[in-house]
Amino acid sequence: MYLYIKYIKVQREGIVDIIISSNTNMPIYEQITSQMKGMIMRRELEAGEAIPSMRAMAKALHISVITVQRAYEDLQRDGFIETTVGRGSFVSARNKDFYQEEQQRRAEEHLQQAAQIGRSCGIGVEKLAELLKLFYEEA
Repeated sequence: MYLYIKYIKVQREGIVDIIISSNTNMPIYEQITSQMKGMIMRRELEAGEAIPSMRAMAKALHISVITVQRAYEDLQRDGFIETTVGRGSFVSARNKDFYQEEQQRRAEEHLQQAAQIGRSCGIGVEKLAELLKLFYEEA
């Protein structure tokens, strides 16, 4: 079952889509965090743009405010949003490069593991590259 929620953003009159899946082991707050980070990285949400309040997000998704609070705290800790008491939460311009660098480092670790497995099992680099391309294009 999927919960599909659309938030109307007043500033740009665009739509922010958050999809919460119950068919995953990923906690709800991590689903929110990863989707919001992705939207910021793809510039679907611009620096300085307001994001929904914790209460509005929780109400729309039919989840606890505490769950949304955890997601927003993670986003703020990682520098993706800034929260001001009385004003709300806004997309921050800082740390985009850091996040992208961190994700590249994580990908490199996985690729290094894949290369080690390939070497130890006799899987050629061409086959590994073919598999990587297949997985990359699949998403």
